[in-house]
Amino acid sequence: MILSPETNRIQGMLQKKRLGREQALQQIKHYCAYQERSHSEVKEKLYSFGLWKEDVETIIAQLIEENYLNEERYAKVFAGGKFRMKKWGRVKIKYALKQKKVSEYCIKQGLKEIEEDQYRDTLKDLLQQKWKSLRSEKNLFIKRRKATDFLVQKGYETELVSEALAELQDSGK
Repeated sequence: MILSPETNRIQGMLQKKRLGREQALQQIKHYCAYQERSHSEVKEKLYSFGLWKEDVETIIAQLIEENYLNEERYAKVFAGGKFRMKKWGRVKIKYALKQKKVSEYCIKQGLKEIEEDQYRDTLKDLLQQKWKSLRSEKNLFIKRRKATDFLVQKGYETELVSEALAELQDSGK
């Protein structure tokens, strides 16, 4: 059978990428040791190595057993990091974790990493910064709408944003 050069190239790439089970295990251990990973990220990476489902499931089980992979630990690190570094709210963090197929239980554990006082303080700080940036906006209704939209997009709960806005306006800032 004669194959086109493109087909030969694709087959060659697939053959080069395919790793043996032991090789894949060593590479994935390094991948997991470098930073916390979700189960879905690791599965995707293992499939990219050209492994079959049975091998992927076996390796995942071994990684969990050897504590390279821990979804609850991943959720805690992810939630804490996104809150501290990017100032994301709980809604956005929860949505991002769901996108990564993290279990509901682990998401709840991850969100517990965010202290309520810190969360509210961060929300107020972000609101004050946004409010100051909207100085040129004379229409109070539009100014409130823009500030609310900004904070909701960051993942903060609408009720908390409304409370913080009321507090800010009561203080006269």
